[in-house]
Amino acid sequence: MLELRREELTARIRDPAGNFEETELHFEIRTDPLSGHTSRLLPGTKLLPESTFDLAELAKETRRACPFCGERIESATPKLPEDLAPRGRIQVGEAVLFPNLLPYSEYSSVSVYSPDRRFLKLREISPRLIADNLSAQIEFARVVMRHDPGARWVSINANYLPPSGSSVFHPHLQGSVNRSPTTMQRLLVAAGADRYRGYLDAERASGERLVADTGNVTWLASFASIGPAEMRAFVPAVASPVELDSAVVEELSAGIAAVLACYADLGFESFNLAVYGAPPSAKGYPLNLRMICRSNLGTPYRSDATWLERLHWEGATDLVPEEVAVCARPHFESR
Repeated sequence: MLELRREELTARIRDPAGNFEETELHFEIRTDPLSGHTSRLLPGTKLLPESTFDLAELAKETRRACPFCGERIESATPKLPEDLAPRGRIQVGEAVLFPNLLPYSEYSSVSVYSPDRRFLKLREISPRLIADNLSAQIEFARVVMRHDPGARWVSINANYLPPSGSSVFHPHLQGSVNRSPTTMQRLLVAAGADRYRGYLDAERASGERLVADTGNVTWLASFASIGPAEMRAFVPAVASPVELDSAVVEELSAGIAAVLACYADLGFESFNLAVYGAPPSAKGYPLNLRMICRSNLGTPYRSDATWLERLHWEGATDLVPEEVAVCARPHFESR
């Protein structure tokens, strides 16, 4: 069985709060079993304060210039080329997809949950809204791959609210279809089938971070978090989002909604999400999903990304994965 490596370390200081008596501070370094990156767990430090910011008011203040709102989306957003989508956009339920004006790849898309839903609290992002938005992105990827068979690396991503890096307040997803993988896609595919099998077996045996097996999807609180409250999902029978059928999309969407409810319980409103696809039918690769919450808006604002995350590629968080799992499990049990 694969080893989940952790190293417990101690730093010594003379604490001004204790009359400068020497005291010990404890932290852990954990190694991610798939990518090999390390992260630092700093329990009890309260790095990210809860939100007191009026996001609803910010939504109102920024609505006038929003290109994704119902009254402007038709005129202010671009259309897909006719050879990809004759109508120029893809619509599933309330979700509307169109090409990205700031492309991150040759085939780059944006899909709003709904032109009429300017602001959604995390608890309001329902499984139905998520499933329709994911389905629009999946349809986009299928269209692209039929048009360009060499573009086989698909990812579906989310920046939710400004702390996550979103430049538009209106809730949306972003899709990317590439001829080559991103750095993380390459690392995750390189892990290999045996390592994935060993990781999932080890987490099921431990049970500490296992949140739910929902049938086709396994949800875990990440052993070595790349960001605050990282959750991971694995779909073992699927390598690319284009291989997801509607039933698994619904199942995955219910899980995402459950995680967002957990993030709301933890006091957060902003998050990032990534679904990392490999080329279809890639042997032994389970479709990977990762979610992290992001720091709350406030005055003054503190980003949760520091030199450690951005320049050393190493996460640092005070949110203990085992405690995040405890928070998340009831939200899966209630669905």
